[in-house]
Amino acid sequence: MLAVSHQPSAIRKKWSERLTMRDFRELKVWEKAHSMTLDVYKVTQGFPKEELYGLTSQMRRSAASVGANIAEGCGKLSKPDFARFLQTAMGSASELEYHLLLARDLGYLEDESYLKLTDRVAEIKRMLTGLIRHVNNKAAA
Repeated sequence: MLAVSHQPSAIRKKWSERLTMRDFRELKVWEKAHSMTLDVYKVTQGFPKEELYGLTSQMRRSAASVGANIAEGCGKLSKPDFARFLQTAMGSASELEYHLLLARDLGYLEDESYLKLTDRVAEIKRMLTGLIRHVNNKAAA
């Protein structure tokens, strides 16, 4: 005989962890990540051709990964899954921060562009932190 638990708390917890899919385009943090990615593509157009498969590619991929992971997380059906993809987006944003610093130090990126882009990455990371907290608090409730 199979034992089935009818405990209301177990049922409620399972349903409270569920999330309805949302349109990533409605998230302000995704909008900002997408706009930043477009700007990273623009500034890297001026990088040396020998960096096309090196730093240029790395910067573009890490920038695009921020928005892509937010979008993918929105397609997940549980809050913990959504939070995990937001954390991956955070990691990509940190990776981009380093690539921006490297590009500046190599002389590929002017100080003004570096400061504008790093400020935007920092803002996106703050927004991701808040959203991760919010999603984790909702999952725990």
